[in-house]
Amino acid sequence: MFKDISSGFVSVIILGLVITLASVPPEVEARAFFVFGDSLVDNGNNNYLATTARADAPPYGIDYPTHRATGRFSNGFNIPDLISQAIGSEPTLPYLSPQLRGEKLLVGANFASAGIGILNDTGIQFLNIIRIGRQLQFFQQYQQRVSALVGAEQAQRLVNQALVLITLGGNDFVNNYYLVPISARSRQFALPDYVVYLISEYRKILVRVYELGARRVLVTGTGPLGCVPAERAMRSRNGECAAELQTAAGLFNPRLVQMLLELNREIGSDVFIAANAYDLNMDFVTNPRAYGFVTSQVACCGQGRFNGIGLCTIASNLCPNRDIFAFWDPFHPTERANRIIVSTIVTGSTKYMNPMNLSTIMALDSLV
Repeated sequence: MFKDISSGFVSVIILGLVITLASVPPEVEARAFFVFGDSLVDNGNNNYLATTARADAPPYGIDYPTHRATGRFSNGFNIPDLISQAIGSEPTLPYLSPQLRGEKLLVGANFASAGIGILNDTGIQFLNIIRIGRQLQFFQQYQQRVSALVGAEQAQRLVNQALVLITLGGNDFVNNYYLVPISARSRQFALPDYVVYLISEYRKILVRVYELGARRVLVTGTGPLGCVPAERAMRSRNGECAAELQTAAGLFNPRLVQMLLELNREIGSDVFIAANAYDLNMDFVTNPRAYGFVTSQVACCGQGRFNGIGLCTIASNLCPNRDIFAFWDPFHPTERANRIIVSTIVTGSTKYMNPMNLSTIMALDSLV
């Protein structure tokens, strides 16, 4: 089924050496970086679309270097920005940005679009968003543009050697299955069957990512969906995490890891890396003070219970110190929380990163 056209992988024999090397981030040439997914990783594509799923107005971006809203669903940097820093690359531009041309193309591209999911019917309320199938079509188009710039062989090498991040799944629960009390998908599937369906559809997406040349793919599971301020506000009596969404995440994430490991076995190499977003977030959600946060219940920007109701706008309540809040708006982490997440992606144990963390990936790939 699969044909691996990468330049080969280091044998297991030297893995111990590599793990030792990984304790110090290696100095390697910056590699291209590609991002697919939803609002957790969108850095501005939706700015160019007629959609309600956008973050292009204050106070979004209040702590970004320009202090302006960029389309990132954050007060500052988001997860892709911080991964770019970790791999020694400049931030990728949104694919729809007119600035993404010439040499900028060689840095990579961000194809993500807020509101999307694994399924095409996820996020239909947001109207015009870039569904995952379209994101992959744009990836093909991108490769054609790079081939015209540097030649087909070098373009293929750039893609094969790139790092890829894909973040999907949360919206398929929050903005689909549980969007309304009795949704079309909840009538069609019991929750365990819905999870099986999502995983089977996600597998097709990842196979396509591989077919398009990706050879190092970080795949994040869902975070603790029931613990975001929006769900606490809407579904909890006393601010506890919403049980039904926590159950959904608990069913989805282990199946995702299992599917990724099966894909790797079929391919014969560790192409897909599972990032345990649930535990990455749950550590500071359950014990915020251990991480320097005052609260993980209340969003910095919002209104209503836990600042979890409605959108983050200029009229919202806004905390003066974003560094002591785990959540920026009703659904998304603050920049400081994102920094904790990415730090664990880079150096975390196999509890968080399976089969290896980003430092180990970088060390391995620098030896090939």
